[in-house]
Amino acid sequence: LSDLSGEDSSQTNAPTVAYDLASLDNTKQGWGQGVQMDDKNRSISSLQFQEKYGKYEAYFIGEDKPTIYLTFDNGYENGYTTPILDTLKEKNVQAVFFCTLDYIKSQPELIQRMIDEGHAIGNHSDKHPCFPEISIERREQEIQNVHQYMQEHFDYTMTLFRAPAGEFSEQTLAQTQELGYKTLFWSYAYKDWDPNNQMGADKALPKITNALHPGAIYLLHAVSPDNAQILGDFIDNARNAGYEFQLFE
Repeated sequence: LSDLSGEDSSQTNAPTVAYDLASLDNTKQGWGQGVQMDDKNRSISSLQFQEKYGKYEAYFIGEDKPTIYLTFDNGYENGYTTPILDTLKEKNVQAVFFCTLDYIKSQPELIQRMIDEGHAIGNHSDKHPCFPEISIERREQEIQNVHQYMQEHFDYTMTLFRAPAGEFSEQTLAQTQELGYKTLFWSYAYKDWDPNNQMGADKALPKITNALHPGAIYLLHAVSPDNAQILGDFIDNARNAGYEFQLFE
């Protein structure tokens, strides 16, 4: 894997590769980290997909180091992003927030706060469609609509993309790379996206703590009251276990 934190971000969005996209496989694939783990508690599927698709600057897991990358998906706001940001500030941890265009337009103060406090804003597309099921032209529009809005309204250049619902193809990964983006998946996620169907903080905290592994890319949803409640304790637990948090760049 390339260095996840040492690149010059000013160069990230300059396209450095070109593909014959129409010739690449566009078979839709879904992503979930699976349940089979190696002896370091790393998802075997994450390691396999990293090996297969890393050439497109797609990331399913980080390097074999005691490092954790926190990421949040933001499709709509229901009041939990502020306490999440409060905790991250208190613990001095930076995260990536993957946002749709509607979220960015409706929550400018939160977006500005994320930027001001050193977090990264990731591109989660305009309308959140299934990328392998739409045209090459529509995909570019989905990404560029968000990219240009962030540049024009926040003077911020996006470099990270998360595929809606984790659905991708070889073709979509190549196109995203062509557009100057890295595609960031995850090596751990759990069922936290429905605010009306939460497992409770007493179960969620040990669940995500027990998933710790080297190079972990955590996907959490900012609409989860459980995540807002347990985040500080999770950060403490991870640090006590010898892990450090880094911003994925």
